[in-house]
Amino acid sequence: MNNKKFISFLPYILVLGIMLLLISYGSEGNTKNFNYNEFMTKANTMTFTKAEMSMGTTVIDVKGSYSEKGKDVNFTVRVPNTEKNVSYLTDVFKKSKSTNLTVSDPNRESLLMKFLMNVFPFLLIAGVAFFMFSKMNAGGNNKAFEFSKSRAKIEGNIKVRFKDVAGCDEEKEEVKEIIDYLKDPKRFTDMGARIPKGMLMVGPPGTGKTLLAKAVAGEADVPFFSISGSDFVEMFVGTGASRVRDMFKKAQQTAPCIVFIDEIDAVGRQRGAGMGGGNDEREQTLNQLLVEMDGMGENKGIVIIAATNRPDVLDPALLRSGRFDRQITVNLPDKRGRYEILKVHARNKKLAPNANLEGLAKRTPGFSGADLENVLNEGAILAVRDKRKVITMEDLDEAIDRVMMGPAKKSKKYTDREKRLVAFHEAGHAVIGLKLDDADKVEKVTIIPRGEAGGYNLMTPKEEKMMPTKADFMAQITGLMGGRVAEEVMFDEVSAGASNDIQKATKIAKAMVRSWGMSSLGPIQYDDGTGNVFLGRDYGSGSNYSGEIAYEIDKEIRKIINECYDRAKQIIEDNKDLLTLIAETLIEEETITSEQIYNLMNYGKLISPEDEVRAAEAKAKAAEQKLKDLEAGITQEDTAEEVHEDVQDSKEPDIDFDAALKELTKNDYDEHKE
Repeated sequence: MNNKKFISFLPYILVLGIMLLLISYGSEGNTKNFNYNEFMTKANTMTFTKAEMSMGTTVIDVKGSYSEKGKDVNFTVRVPNTEKNVSYLTDVFKKSKSTNLTVSDPNRESLLMKFLMNVFPFLLIAGVAFFMFSKMNAGGNNKAFEFSKSRAKIEGNIKVRFKDVAGCDEEKEEVKEIIDYLKDPKRFTDMGARIPKGMLMVGPPGTGKTLLAKAVAGEADVPFFSISGSDFVEMFVGTGASRVRDMFKKAQQTAPCIVFIDEIDAVGRQRGAGMGGGNDEREQTLNQLLVEMDGMGENKGIVIIAATNRPDVLDPALLRSGRFDRQITVNLPDKRGRYEILKVHARNKKLAPNANLEGLAKRTPGFSGADLENVLNEGAILAVRDKRKVITMEDLDEAIDRVMMGPAKKSKKYTDREKRLVAFHEAGHAVIGLKLDDADKVEKVTIIPRGEAGGYNLMTPKEEKMMPTKADFMAQITGLMGGRVAEEVMFDEVSAGASNDIQKATKIAKAMVRSWGMSSLGPIQYDDGTGNVFLGRDYGSGSNYSGEIAYEIDKEIRKIINECYDRAKQIIEDNKDLLTLIAETLIEEETITSEQIYNLMNYGKLISPEDEVRAAEAKAKAAEQKLKDLEAGITQEDTAEEVHEDVQDSKEPDIDFDAALKELTKNDYDEHKE
């Protein structure tokens, strides 16, 4: 304890010593400096109180003090070192009875001073180094000397369970054997089964790979070692391999346990790639990891779980049987999985009655579990900001926009022309979504700037597909072209606002030609080999096709883009009235929802929720009456006339019920026949 106190005060002692040293050298302020002639003339008349002669080889340094007007005044003077001067000064100083005369040998003092001045810097450096090491040694763990030790974090009481992991039911089934093995390994050994030593979790970021690994440890009630792949690799040779050995040594001491290595691609990339050759530190670390996994006995009770989103760059030796035997793909959740994830993260959230988690799951295709958690968190922050007691559906809608595109930049003001241009651009996307059969459903359109976008369309797939077709991709590209086409048709010019749309469309078209064989070039994959060196490949890899084929690929990409562009242009020109209606509404409202968009398409204007209810009731009543009339043999024309009169009497909004009724009647009649 006393040692710790001393260490804590050591820097203050060092600083104080330096200050005292400086003070001792700079304490000669307010001193009278005599020249030789002046001093020798006045010395016989001065009353000295203190004098010190430092005898040099050729010069005598005299300093001291003398009394002047009742005050002591310090002085210094340098005089030649002669017998006459020494005798004269000695007599003068002795003449003043109160003088304390000191004669010193400078050679002896300078030797001591030189020694101190040479040693002191080293003492100072040693003190600072001792202080730094003592700070690193806080807690008595000698961390300064454990640089080569494993940095794995050990958690002994994992509270995460399978009920806390949603949206990956199949993945949980895959890891249950690991849990059973850790709980009762004898059942497996008696049967002659060998449980996988390693399990590799593959999937996009944020899909819950780390959480699932923790849940396995929690369900099995075993210690959980967690470390990142980048923690193994340092600039010092041998550090990574030493840390691997130390990690497995600790794991064996606490077995049964789970060792989780996150982002294993940082250390497990293919060997022989890049500039390091076969001798770089990362490859030595990987070699040691392979050796340790081979050395794990059958009954040691250690299971290695690793996670990565780049399995294609891993070394084949790492993935062979006996190491990472099993690969589990943790994909992005589907609609049902997103709903389950939202329910898990909403446990501690105060949601309003109108907060529809199922509708939220439907509107968030492509969101990972981390994204969905962020949506609920952003919604809670917005509710607190606006001083509400619960999280409303409006908060969650805004949260989706913030997660996808960033916060709204309401301070950014458009000119009138820019606002109209953006409105028609976004309306163009919406019209393609409304009129193209294979296009996604339009959920919301806004011209409020967010992030780098001046506005955007929120579209969701009508059904989530595991294997999209060529028609689906063509529809996506056509939809992306809708904004630029609308600008060209309505303003006879184009802006830079479509840059992101063009980038996305080109990426899809390239994949269609190069990877998916959806062009006249046939089912051949054309890999350009870009970026392979940094992803675990060799310098020699490159494109596997000739310049002539590259020209044909570019032609096919251009052909797809042009075809979709022409298709979008035809749709826009055929629906100019709807385009203008949606754009003008956007200019007024800035944001319109899917219900409002379909009202514009069906009724030509926005209607209130009350009008929607009354219109729906009238349509249902008319359809029911028509069915009864059909059963009674009444003609369709008579029924339409009667219903038209009923609608006029009900004072409903100015809606074309005749057309709606005609469609409903036909559907009801077909159902009745069946």
